[in-house]
Amino acid sequence: QTTFGSIFLGNVPVHEEVHQCAGQIYGYEGCVRDFQVNNKELFIIDEALGGRNVENCNVPICDYHPCHNGGTCTSDAENWFCECPKLYSGKLCQFATCDENPCENGATCFPRSRQDAVCLCPYGRSGILCSDVINITQPSFSGTDVFGYTSFLAYSAIANITFYYEFRLKFQLANHHSALEDNLIFFTGQKGQGLNGDDFLELGLRNGRVVYSYNLGSGTATIMSKLLDLTLSVHVIHLGRYLQKGWLKVDDQKKRTITSPGKLVGLNVFSQFYLGGYREYTPELLPKGYRFKNSFQGCIFDVQVRTSSNQEFKSPGTPEGHPNSGRSVGQCKNNLCSLIKCRNGGKCIESGSTLYCDCLAGWKGAFCTETVSVCEPEHDPPHQCKQGGTCVPLPKGYTCHCPLGTTGTYCERG
Repeated sequence: QTTFGSIFLGNVPVHEEVHQCAGQIYGYEGCVRDFQVNNKELFIIDEALGGRNVENCNVPICDYHPCHNGGTCTSDAENWFCECPKLYSGKLCQFATCDENPCENGATCFPRSRQDAVCLCPYGRSGILCSDVINITQPSFSGTDVFGYTSFLAYSAIANITFYYEFRLKFQLANHHSALEDNLIFFTGQKGQGLNGDDFLELGLRNGRVVYSYNLGSGTATIMSKLLDLTLSVHVIHLGRYLQKGWLKVDDQKKRTITSPGKLVGLNVFSQFYLGGYREYTPELLPKGYRFKNSFQGCIFDVQVRTSSNQEFKSPGTPEGHPNSGRSVGQCKNNLCSLIKCRNGGKCIESGSTLYCDCLAGWKGAFCTETVSVCEPEHDPPHQCKQGGTCVPLPKGYTCHCPLGTTGTYCERG
């Protein structure tokens, strides 16, 4: 069908003949954002042949509440912006950020996604932002978390262990399968770069057995226990060394001994004494041969050491029993997830003293109470704003705010 004439949007010119219904004709007052004829988009201003009394639509964008994550929208006649709470950034406060660390008390901030961050709590702190104090008498270690960090405690270097030492400790496994595979219990070393001749002392679990190794500078000595009896809830380790001769006793197993190779008899280590794990992403400073990949999973307690057979056993640390630092270490048998409730199907994840909600698709926020909007990168399908256009959610759908020099519904022209 062929048609002639013009399409008038909003009103008609006064000289046109129109059929009046109910008397007076009123022009449209408001905004027209998208205009299509027969599924073809017409660009309202660019393709118009003429017009009068038409200006740019200035409906305050803040009326659409575009800011996410508790952000506050502020606008004037021309501009608008979101003032974001400290955990978030971006035009719409849609991104969680670690650029300005929102975590408290020296916690490690990790950007779990473009929208959410996790605070890996230091020793003695817990909670979503690590703001809560936690009293630790029996440390609980969480292994290597999904972000690649290990939980650990670091004590001052143990003095006077050159020729003689004895260690006693107890541990309780949190997860038999994963905790037995490749997990560090404690470590102290010299240079720690894994070079031949580096002195070190380490203890760990591998394939269900306790592994005790030391190097006095002329070769590594290693003792491996029998398989652990997993019917025991608490395991006891007693180990020691005098000059080249070392020994290990685990639970009620028979005491095992070894003599280190070479002629050197003194252990010279300078690093801190690490318990349960290691500071780095991967334990690259551990000696070659027995680089335990994971932090311990479970509780390690009653750790004591002495450097002479005439001394009493003491806890490591200066002052005694106090670590210098730590990360994601909780209190044994504490249930921190009982203190918070994740919403909308979210699951509470407890990693030592670190705590966060793992949200189902479509939800985000510290407690999974906020929906993922159509403008966020995680939304499926993603928005179509092009060339740096800012996606702004509307009550139904979204609009694209185009940068200078671009036009079109999706800022696709410029």
